[in-house]
Amino acid sequence: MLRDRFLKTRNRTQEICSPLKTEDYSVQPMADASPPKWHLAHTTWFFEQFVLVPHKPNYAIYHADFAYLFNSYYNNLGDRVLRPNRGLMTRPLVTEVMDYRRHVTENVAELLDRDDCPAAVFELVELGINHEEQHQELLAYDIKCLFGNQPTFPLYGRVYNLPNETHEQEFIPVKEGLYEVGYDGDGFHFDIEKGRHKVYLEAFEISNRLVTNQEYLEFIQAGGYQNFNLWHAEGWEFINENDIKAPMYWHEIEGEWFRYCMEGLVAVNPVEPVMHLSYYEAAAFAEWTDLRLPTEFEWEVASHSFSWGKLWEWTSSAFLPYPRFEKKAGAVGEYNGKFMVNQKVLRGASVSTPQGHSRPTYRNFFHPHMRWQFAGLRLVRS
Repeated sequence: MLRDRFLKTRNRTQEICSPLKTEDYSVQPMADASPPKWHLAHTTWFFEQFVLVPHKPNYAIYHADFAYLFNSYYNNLGDRVLRPNRGLMTRPLVTEVMDYRRHVTENVAELLDRDDCPAAVFELVELGINHEEQHQELLAYDIKCLFGNQPTFPLYGRVYNLPNETHEQEFIPVKEGLYEVGYDGDGFHFDIEKGRHKVYLEAFEISNRLVTNQEYLEFIQAGGYQNFNLWHAEGWEFINENDIKAPMYWHEIEGEWFRYCMEGLVAVNPVEPVMHLSYYEAAAFAEWTDLRLPTEFEWEVASHSFSWGKLWEWTSSAFLPYPRFEKKAGAVGEYNGKFMVNQKVLRGASVSTPQGHSRPTYRNFFHPHMRWQFAGLRLVRS
């Protein structure tokens, strides 16, 4: 039942924040990350603006300032606080944001209970649930970034642990041919997955597992971060400008490598999949191995042949619209379409992806320099 899923999703977001102290909620460790308090409020604002304001009779806005404070990028819905400034908002208080969540949650649940609830509400609540699930994953990234940049490396909890890559590497052959890609079904999906269409693929082979920490450590020790021949020009500039010499959260201490995880600072486990790589790093590693990253279509066509879901996996594909892609009118149309420039597609899911939120056609996307998301890589050979 949609109402039950809605309430479960709302509760889950607050459970993710439950290990935090009050002082943690407003901190923004970098411009790409958002404070936990902002996530709690923004996902609430989404339901208020998209569901309650247009569809609940006599609904009164909870607070006049919240639409400005907690809008993300929806120009159709007015001005907003600039993203890098979200961490400056110590007000409203955390308790006020929790009151806001409670108010909006109760009103949406009440609307869903009504016999005359408009049909459009069910579609918007479904979108809102999936939107909040996306923010639940972003919360995991942002909380890890918040704690992982502190000198004491605080413990969050024993969660989001990566399973080891226990299989010997094998390469799964995929025949040359014409294949269909894109979403085909009646369940929820985002607009960017629609437009099922045919793609022609040359024969290729794809690894049955992700690249491990040990394999990536060999790349580091071989001077991978010092060899400009392996890097895209932008990637070489990026790692040198930012003095990057290892994956995010890795620290070399007295000749030994450690990484920050939700349990604190731990020794790098050689058989875990390597994570927190930018596209630039993933592509440079693939170049070093004389292999390559898959295209998003190669990944989708082959995905039934291997286990996936530990980490989002970088592909070499630019984030572009499928055939017959159409943006919806108004603010809902701003959800994905306007980001189809200068971004790379990642496929799969991660250990922080909410249950039921992943599917083989899901197209995640990030700028090539971003590293704080739970991302790794799988290799392909032609």
